[in-house]
Amino acid sequence: MHPWCYWLLGTVVMAAVTYVPRVLPLSLTRKKIDSPFIQAFLYYMPVAVLGAMTFPSVLYATSSVLSAALGLIAALLMALWGKGLLSTAVVSTAVVFVTEAVLQTTGTLIIL
Repeated sequence: MHPWCYWLLGTVVMAAVTYVPRVLPLSLTRKKIDSPFIQAFLYYMPVAVLGAMTFPSVLYATSSVLSAALGLIAALLMALWGKGLLSTAVVSTAVVFVTEAVLQTTGTLIIL
């Protein structure tokens, strides 16, 4: 199977997993959903599913788990400080790049 088929299949699965929980209640009921619990569930479901699907691959996306962990920590700190998506992505990518460069130049590339 070609590598692009895996990307396409993954995209279709993620779209279905996040789309079905939002559409199913709308198709089963005709009236407005007033429950704050159900509204919150439908609002946060796509984010939770996407996070659960992508988190394991975050730690193995680089050549070192250390640089991936530092990038993840940087992204979490930026998110906790209320920064936007673009600045969070840029800072975490920069942290990973600098960590990888330091590990490569010092010869202490840690692969776990």
